[in-house]
Amino acid sequence: MTSLPVRLAIALAATLIPAASCATMTASPLMTWPDLTRRPHPEPDATIAYGTDPMQKVDLWLPKGRGPHHVVVMVHGGCWQTEIADRRLMDWIADDLRRHGVAVWNIDYRGVDRAGGGYPGTFHDVARAADQLLVSAKRYHLDTRHVAAVGHSAGGHLALWLAARARLPADSPLRTPRPLRIDHVVSLGGLPDLEATAASPDNGCGTAVVARLVGTGRTDPYADTSVPRLLPLGVPQALVNGREDHIIPYRMATDYVARATAMGDKATLHTVPATGHVELIAPESPAWATARALLLAGPPRQ
Repeated sequence: MTSLPVRLAIALAATLIPAASCATMTASPLMTWPDLTRRPHPEPDATIAYGTDPMQKVDLWLPKGRGPHHVVVMVHGGCWQTEIADRRLMDWIADDLRRHGVAVWNIDYRGVDRAGGGYPGTFHDVARAADQLLVSAKRYHLDTRHVAAVGHSAGGHLALWLAARARLPADSPLRTPRPLRIDHVVSLGGLPDLEATAASPDNGCGTAVVARLVGTGRTDPYADTSVPRLLPLGVPQALVNGREDHIIPYRMATDYVARATAMGDKATLHTVPATGHVELIAPESPAWATARALLLAGPPRQ
C-alpha cells in the first residue's frame, strides 16, 4: 500500500492549495500534511485485534506506572476512507497524551472504500473497537469509569457518534445493548452533521462520500448516523477548530454548537487563530495544547 504521507498528499492535494495560498496572509505558514507525517513515528505499547480484517485493530499507548490509568478513545479522520488515513496519523498526539499520564485507545476501522466498510460496517467497526476497551481493560489496568473520546476531522464525527450510541433508534442495526459509555468528547475540526456535509461542496471530503457512509435506499439514512439527529447526547462536548482551516468549513462547528446547546447539551467551541487542519493533531501546536488541556481536565458539569 502507498505510504501514509503520500496517500494524504494525493487525496487532499486540492484542499491544501487554498491553505497554502492563505499562508502568506497569516503570521506563519499553515502546516501541511508532510510537515506532520514525515516525522519519525513513536510506537504504541500494544496492538489489540477486535476482528479479522487488518484494519480491525487498536493501538494502546500506556503511561508509566501500574495504573489503573485514565483512558482516552482516539479516532482518526481521513474522510472516512482507509486509503486516505489510518490510526497511525494520530501517533504523535497519542504519544503526547501517554507522556502526560493518560492511556490512549487509538482505534482503526474499515473505511467506506474498503470491503465491509460503509453502512453499517464502518459504524460497526468503530463501535466494536470502542467496546473492546471493556474487554481488555483489566489486562492493561485501564480505568473505564470515566472515558473521554477525541477525534480529528471525520474522526470527530465518529467520536461524537460513539458518545451518542445510547440514543440510537431502537430499530437501528447499529444499536447494541451495553455500549461503552463516553463521558466527554473533544472534536478536532470535526464534521458532526452529515446532512450539512452532504450539502456543502466546500468541505474537504466532498459530498459523494457521505452517501457511501450512511447507506442508500434507506428511508432516513441520517437517523442513526448523523450526530445532530441524536441530540441531546447528555455528554459535555468541546469542539476545537482552527480559524484558518480550509478543509473543514468553520460554520460546521458554529452551527453544531448552536444546535447542541439549543437541545440542552453543554457544547463549547474553542477557536484557535492562525491554525489550519493539520495543526489540530500536531503535538507542539496551540490547538493541541487546548485539546490536551480539555482532556486532562475531564468533563465539565452538564
